[in-house]
Amino acid sequence: MKGTMGVALYRKYRSRTLDDVVGQQHVTTLLKNALNSGHTAHAYLFTGPRGVGKTSIARIMAHELNQLPYDGETTHLDIIEIDAASNNGVEDIRELRERVQIAPVNARKKVYIIDEVHMLSKQAFNALLKTLEEPPEHVVFILATTDIDKVPETIISRTQRHTFRRASYADIVKNLQRIASQEKVTADEAALQLIARHADGSFRDSVSLFDQLLSGTEGTHLTAQNVTSSLGLITDDTVRALVDAALKGDISTINNQLNALETAGIPPRTTAAQLTDFLRRHLVEDSRYTALIDILLEVGKSHYPELKLLTSLGLFTQPDSPARQVAPSVSKPSVASSKPATTIPDSSRPETKKKSPQKVAHAKELEVPIQKSSSVPASQKRSTAEFDWQTFVSHVKTHHIALHSVLSKCEPEADESTLRLYTKSAFYKKKLDDLRFRTLLLESLAELGYEFEIEIVATAKPLKDSQAAQVAAIMGGGEEVSVEDA
Repeated sequence: MKGTMGVALYRKYRSRTLDDVVGQQHVTTLLKNALNSGHTAHAYLFTGPRGVGKTSIARIMAHELNQLPYDGETTHLDIIEIDAASNNGVEDIRELRERVQIAPVNARKKVYIIDEVHMLSKQAFNALLKTLEEPPEHVVFILATTDIDKVPETIISRTQRHTFRRASYADIVKNLQRIASQEKVTADEAALQLIARHADGSFRDSVSLFDQLLSGTEGTHLTAQNVTSSLGLITDDTVRALVDAALKGDISTINNQLNALETAGIPPRTTAAQLTDFLRRHLVEDSRYTALIDILLEVGKSHYPELKLLTSLGLFTQPDSPARQVAPSVSKPSVASSKPATTIPDSSRPETKKKSPQKVAHAKELEVPIQKSSSVPASQKRSTAEFDWQTFVSHVKTHHIALHSVLSKCEPEADESTLRLYTKSAFYKKKLDDLRFRTLLLESLAELGYEFEIEIVATAKPLKDSQAAQVAAIMGGGEEVSVEDA
């Protein structure tokens, strides 16, 4: 890179005056007014995200208080910087308390800048509090932190607090354009916008990233393609293709695209993050984007992000998936209209067979049958006696990947009116009780021409009488006891 050998750009272009600071005018204006009027505080607290100018402004403020020139390189005996991450013990602060009593060497004020102050121990905070309560006239403290929640209220109340904002995309791009101009390089605005989006609201990170990209780029021109390839990102065209495939229900394209990205070494969390960012920026184009964003946010939390990304997009690809509905469709089976009672089915209800002793033992786990899928035209209805579980599961696997992952764990039991699903655990029962899965389950049955009521049971399927007899024989016999008779 031209003209920057040996000096990192973020250091070379660090702000030297309050007027140089970008994006924090709400802070710098107040500080300038205080300096001009002479009404400065004895302790300041700068809070906000990393890389937005807290330390830079603290240094500028320290020099302005002493009317000293500041060039970013020189040091001064009366301006002391302390990193609380490595000097966080009570002994460190006690030593500081002793030193603050000493008058400045050749400045008006002795200024202590304590960075990452939230890293101090409880005992160290207590020691610092004593100094903040009764500070010497010649001392000013400037505390900086990225985690205000870890700073005790007793410390906060004795400081003048200034909250720094995350850098906006526009401010980051503007700052990078200024640096590019001074470095005699050109950069496409699309490239700078990409850098801004991946700087996480940090000026420092954006400049460091810009420096890195320029160092690895031949010539003096930076393009969006340079940024994409250097950072291991997916292209905007690929992002758009994935979104379009989701909206069209094109599971084949989604699967092929994700396989290609995995082969290219792009992590699924990166893909999910870029998809989320794209959808947020284009939210006004399609209200369904909100539902897809909500699903994609779960990818980063998953232990299997590659599978979570596939199933998340797979759920959304279903044309009638609740995740894609802005408002409920009147043609959908209404779960709200299901019977609200939670009583156990008994022999007085015609759709429920008499329970065997094994079933009675698990009666409390049963839930009221879900209402039937009544949308099957009479000409397409199939006899429930013909129901084949494996055929049904194969159909679901083709059309609803996420539902299939749950059904593959279940054991079925079907009679002429009810399909009972034994999930073996409360976790999978909760999944099938979810509105999305219930709706997909009913619709999948309807697609094959079946009408069933659905019962979800959080236990394993009870043994048949012959199986129970074999188990009893192995265990040494025994008398079968019915809970109803107890």
